[in-house]
Amino acid sequence: MLEGIRILDFTQYLPGPHATLRLADMGAEVIKIEAPYGDPARFSLDENEQSPVFLAQNRKKKSIVLNLKDQKDRESALELAREADVIIEGFRPGVAARIGIGYEDIKKVKPDIIYCSLTGYGQTGPLSHLGGHDINYMALSGMLAQMKDQNGQPRLPSNTIADFIGGISASEAILAALVKRLRTNEGSYIDLAITKTLLPLMSNHILIESMTGEEHGVEKLSSVFVCYTIYKTADHRFISLGALEEKFWHNFCNAVGKEEWKKEQFSRAESGNPIYEDILALIQTKSLAEWAKFAQEVDCCMAPILESSELANAKGLKDWNLINDSGSYRYVTNQFTGLNQSTRDSEPPALGEHTKECLGKLSQQGS
Repeated sequence: MLEGIRILDFTQYLPGPHATLRLADMGAEVIKIEAPYGDPARFSLDENEQSPVFLAQNRKKKSIVLNLKDQKDRESALELAREADVIIEGFRPGVAARIGIGYEDIKKVKPDIIYCSLTGYGQTGPLSHLGGHDINYMALSGMLAQMKDQNGQPRLPSNTIADFIGGISASEAILAALVKRLRTNEGSYIDLAITKTLLPLMSNHILIESMTGEEHGVEKLSSVFVCYTIYKTADHRFISLGALEEKFWHNFCNAVGKEEWKKEQFSRAESGNPIYEDILALIQTKSLAEWAKFAQEVDCCMAPILESSELANAKGLKDWNLINDSGSYRYVTNQFTGLNQSTRDSEPPALGEHTKECLGKLSQQGS
């Protein structure tokens, strides 16, 4: 879909690289511009160059090393920009302009450039000067307050949700800007704040709170009813039940031989409620594998809660062929293969692997 689109990626760590990975999977050529010391995500805490985060987010990309404090390398960056369609950067506000690769600098050599600045809090405003990480964006957006334990304490998920949502939103905005350029021949400047991208995920919560005072969104979706919650199995694993619609709840009740439960669909999932206690006891009579088999046979919106190690061979997921094995590690591959995209992957690039190739092309063009 994006064959022929060239992207210069000045980002590091996770949000920006995830955005450009998605675009690479759609067919774009992504050239990763790295400082001489490389993207810090290349290195894990023990300085092992095979950092999992880097490996996961940088397939199909090229790597060029440029020292943007050096005048000659800045000129090379501008020459690369002249041949690019999109630039994405994640510097602190004002830094890109200060070193000579800001939007106004790039627009002089490439008037129709699509330029995305991806930061935690945007380019302007009272928070723009602050550093931040996923935990901060989750906290400020209200997302973290929705992830509390039984004592009401927020619990940080192991997945960096804000970083991924920020990357997805950046790729979405870039795609929209490409459509705009196709229609108008005009470029775009995109000021994308990761925290801002989380607020739409809170849209139901914000509206409900303003109308009712309820802080935790749609009550039916908050694990308060027996038909929509998580249960522990006999082998101390967990199964999800999401039988919100009557037909799914009735399918579940019929399958377990509990006709009398049908009228209790929205009974509270809390200790002391005999219906809830009975369902807990029932679920604990079978293993996760047995309930997973049940979920495949009975249409009641039930699904096993899987661990990372189980995803590659999980029934249903395995058929999508989204998890590949490199021989050294497993990784999630191109999700867009159903849209006439190539299934071919390439290893993440070594630091500066394509510097000579890409800058050599510039020299040939100049001569």
